[in-house]
Amino acid sequence: MMLLIVVAVFLIKGAFQPPWATAFKPLFSQGSLTHRQITEMAILRKTAEVCRDVAIAEGQDFNLTDFYSHSNWVELDKRVPFSKLINRDEIIDNIADANTKTCRNCNGDNCNDNILPELKEKNLLTSGYFGVFPSSKPNGKCSHGGKNDVTSFEEPTGGINKDEITSSHGIYHKRAADLAISATMELLEDIRLAKGNQAFLQLVGMNKTSVLAFVIDTTGSMSDDIEEAKRVSFNIIDSRIESAEKPSEYILVPFNDPDFGPLIKTRNAEHFKEKINLLKANGGDDEPEMCLSGLQLALGGAPPYSDIYVFTDAGAKDLELESTIRARIENTKSRVNFMLTKAFSFRKRRYVSRSQRSSTRMSRSGMQLYRDLADVSGGQAIEVTKSTLSQATTVITDSSASALVTVLQVVRNPAKAEKFSFVLDSSLSSVTMYITGVSPVFTLYNPTGVSQSGSVKDGPLGSIQTVGNLWRIQLNLKNQNGVWSISINSASPYTIKIRGQSSFDFIFNFVESEGLHGDFVPKDNRPISGGNGTLFLSVTGGEFITVTDVLLVEASGSNTVNGTIQSLGGSDYLIHLQRIPEWPFVVQLKGLLNGLTRSSLGQFQRQSSTQQRASSIKITADSQSTLKPGIPLNVNFTVTSKQTKGSYIIRARNDRGFNVSVPSSLSVKAGGSTQGTATLTPPSNTESGTDVTLTIEAEDPGSTDLNYVKLQLTVMAEITDVSKPVCEKVSIKADCPVVCSNASWELSANLNDGNGTGIAKVFINIGNGSLSTSQLMSEDGTNVTVAFYNASCCSPEVQVVAVDGVGNVGKCFTSIKKISVNTITTNTTVKPSVAATSSGGFVSFSKYIFLFILVVFFMW
Repeated sequence: MMLLIVVAVFLIKGAFQPPWATAFKPLFSQGSLTHRQITEMAILRKTAEVCRDVAIAEGQDFNLTDFYSHSNWVELDKRVPFSKLINRDEIIDNIADANTKTCRNCNGDNCNDNILPELKEKNLLTSGYFGVFPSSKPNGKCSHGGKNDVTSFEEPTGGINKDEITSSHGIYHKRAADLAISATMELLEDIRLAKGNQAFLQLVGMNKTSVLAFVIDTTGSMSDDIEEAKRVSFNIIDSRIESAEKPSEYILVPFNDPDFGPLIKTRNAEHFKEKINLLKANGGDDEPEMCLSGLQLALGGAPPYSDIYVFTDAGAKDLELESTIRARIENTKSRVNFMLTKAFSFRKRRYVSRSQRSSTRMSRSGMQLYRDLADVSGGQAIEVTKSTLSQATTVITDSSASALVTVLQVVRNPAKAEKFSFVLDSSLSSVTMYITGVSPVFTLYNPTGVSQSGSVKDGPLGSIQTVGNLWRIQLNLKNQNGVWSISINSASPYTIKIRGQSSFDFIFNFVESEGLHGDFVPKDNRPISGGNGTLFLSVTGGEFITVTDVLLVEASGSNTVNGTIQSLGGSDYLIHLQRIPEWPFVVQLKGLLNGLTRSSLGQFQRQSSTQQRASSIKITADSQSTLKPGIPLNVNFTVTSKQTKGSYIIRARNDRGFNVSVPSSLSVKAGGSTQGTATLTPPSNTESGTDVTLTIEAEDPGSTDLNYVKLQLTVMAEITDVSKPVCEKVSIKADCPVVCSNASWELSANLNDGNGTGIAKVFINIGNGSLSTSQLMSEDGTNVTVAFYNASCCSPEVQVVAVDGVGNVGKCFTSIKKISVNTITTNTTVKPSVAATSSGGFVSFSKYIFLFILVVFFMW
């Protein structure tokens, strides 16, 4: 059972914003202790895929089983995790052999006592057979149990699984879950020790503040724009360097023509300053530029839900990337904001190829392309002059604040006069409204009926700043929570966006059912239009709210589709939709603050910024996860047409620039399917552990519909170092009186990695003393790390951690608590198994062995 409760404890609660969308949610019976409702974007599913591919490549079997739910470890009355499973050097020798009978028939539906008592007497481990087709299990062996397991109807009948409280051994369910939690914590602790706290927090998705991401045109006319980008980024960094709103990460992608990149990503503010300060404007007079290529790099490098700012005064040359950019925006739910300066309107396009002139995408102006992408992402296309750019960049400062939520965002293209209502609740602060358009006329109303015209710069409801096509209104709440409204009229398309800071928001993903236990996993593509669908929705930091309505709202209209809400407990919900609309839509959430009625001022409203859309095309692909440097990987995919026949355009791209080939088109019949193969080849020098996103697209013959499938892959070079760092000798000197502060104790140890990649770092995980290390060469030529630790007797324990070159983690715990006071132990060689002074020794595993064990613990 996938009981990743420990990970979810760290995720999404309080004010943290997740970069992943929701993950698995099995619909177990009421009262069952399941894994936490948020595990975010399939950490363990992806791990399982990696492990499966590694195991298969090595000719090994790979079975995803949960040891604690499916074995008799709990029935043996074990109260702690089985430590031998996470230590490669340990031999598991207490397994019931093939001829040992393990179970007897259940007493009707009562299987509580069906495991033979001899197993407990001899401390023998066993598990249950499982099959969905008729078969013969070995004589006397246990079954898994459940309606899907046909072996459970063969003698001995029944089963022993503890997947939920209604399972055959459901009385042990919570104990098995507790053991899985403890084992999870042990393994995640090793990840934390190997990679450090910041990398671990990034892994589990805890980003306290926003990312500052810039994509900057560096062509000759952009000198003023680059200087403004420097000014605003430096201002944000300097003003928030020590504050809670400090950006958690900085991303920079320059682009020119024909070059773009590289992507620069850092957590170090000073390093980011240095890199952005090096940008110079030169060349690129033949507009357009490689804007979309630079944006694609940023979307691939930034975490989901990021705000990305593009500075340019030219159109995009690489228009063939538009569909990929749209798909990436939808999937990551990131917002793209374009800072467009008026030089854009005057630069001449000196060269347009024949293929570009005939392209339907080239029929739009570059400006309109940017507007469309901004609308799709929930961002803004801000059009100003170079001299007024500095006034518009206040929106960048706004979006770098933490805990930002979207209350309302609408797009009207074509424009029409309309009045929009929105709810501001008591949790909101720093609420700002943004309107983009050409001379829109609008009036704002608060819940008590007080109004303010857009022509009034400073009024009772807010302060209005106007620059270019942007109106920025800083609302004056003064406890005026409730239903506000804005009436607006414009002769040209316009957008309205309302954001503020709040302790709660929501995340969502379209999901589909998978597996015998009803797990829901995120879809990697657009949902199919016209049919039903399911949303997994989680309210972050929303322990004190009640969700009353979840709607799909037409992105540029007023049509809606209401969802049926199914609570999963806590702040998680499944939203059942009878129809997925054909039009682009956003997800809107409404509800009540607990303790208040619908008619009071206790209502709240949240909305997704990024537009979503469905497709009549279905595309699926093999879920392979790993590839090796220099070796082509074939990915088989299938395109299914719901209603349109003909030649479908096929594209495949990746965010690492690896060589990828795919058929340019596939012929598909209406209602039929056609298979194809994409081949991805990473360079032979690709670093092991490099992640790559492969996107395969299928577009219908009329270029009116498109769907995609996104695969997250990892380049994994063969790992030969599976040896653990070892603690060869420990020497303890301790003379600890009753008053501990008056004395100290010492520990020395020789650490080595044998013939492995060598010890890369040694540090203290437990203990308040000082650690020093030195290197020496042993008689057999092995490099040895000598560690010396000194601490006050008031800190009687230490855990020394060693990590080798490929991430094998070793831990050695030592305590002087059991050494008598006023005793000196000099030059004593202490074996790791001696409990009085040291317990454990080093627990180690290679990267993929670790992954395999992790999945064995937590996956079905």
